[in-house]
Amino acid sequence: MKGVILAAGKGSRLYPVTHHIPKPLLPLANRITLAYAFDKLKEIGIREIALVVGENEPLMRERLGDGSEFGIELTYVRQPEPKGLAHAVSFAGDFVNREPFVLYLGDAIYADPLPPFEEKFRSSGCANLNVVKWVEDPSRFGVANLDGDRILRLVEKPAQPESNMAMAGLYFFGPQLWDLLPNLQPSARGEYEITDAIQLLIDAGHLVLAKEHPGEWFDTGTLDSFLQTSRYLCGEDVRLAADAKVQGTVSGHLVVGEGAEVEATSLENVVVLPGARVRVQGSIRDAILGGEVEVSGDVRRQVIWGGESISY
Repeated sequence: MKGVILAAGKGSRLYPVTHHIPKPLLPLANRITLAYAFDKLKEIGIREIALVVGENEPLMRERLGDGSEFGIELTYVRQPEPKGLAHAVSFAGDFVNREPFVLYLGDAIYADPLPPFEEKFRSSGCANLNVVKWVEDPSRFGVANLDGDRILRLVEKPAQPESNMAMAGLYFFGPQLWDLLPNLQPSARGEYEITDAIQLLIDAGHLVLAKEHPGEWFDTGTLDSFLQTSRYLCGEDVRLAADAKVQGTVSGHLVVGEGAEVEATSLENVVVLPGARVRVQGSIRDAILGGEVEVSGDVRRQVIWGGESISY
């Protein structure tokens, strides 16, 4: 089995930091985000991984190389323009070569191990197994309508969901997908949706299953979710790189990367990226900071890189 990780997105919900660091390379608990995806795929014996990249390709290649640092073999696949998840997957066809594969969204973090999902995929003989998660507000996700563990219908971001089972960003596929993918049409928002591709499998009579992920699942694409994931991985602890320097009162969660320096009155629930120089005449709370930051006054719910900042 092979792995395909989608990592071509621009990370616009974490601007301005992602103008400078691709979102998949942002550090979580002082490890790059993609390292957690690599670990999860290695749990089920996957070492050959295609990384679907976009305009971030040069920086991704520079940082990740051939993957040997992480115990994997990396192949880079270029998505020339962002037209949806299924569009991104289509460029990995030659790499997969009709073998079973796992599709992994590069900004997802899963608490529970993957072997039970891989075992169900193999033992069932299904064309597709999807990891799902019960969520309170499914309207933000692709939603699976189920009969037992069989998926009857998928709806992308429904206004009135018929189910609370969200598609949780991890998919096991057999070769049947490649026969139907050329028939996929763009959705109303002009994208080739992975949920629509899976619906083609269902409509063609293939067995499509769901298995619920019982543990924590995080999508790190927003300020709130990024900080929540960081807290989960670190606990409420302070996590400082060995050469990091911090002046100020710390309460709750704080992560400071390699070579970073911070001066502030107080810090709470903050991630300071490697190499940052932060001087705030006030307090910092619920923020991601990088570059050379100098601010007079309090920082609240902001992503800042140098002189650029966006409040969330």
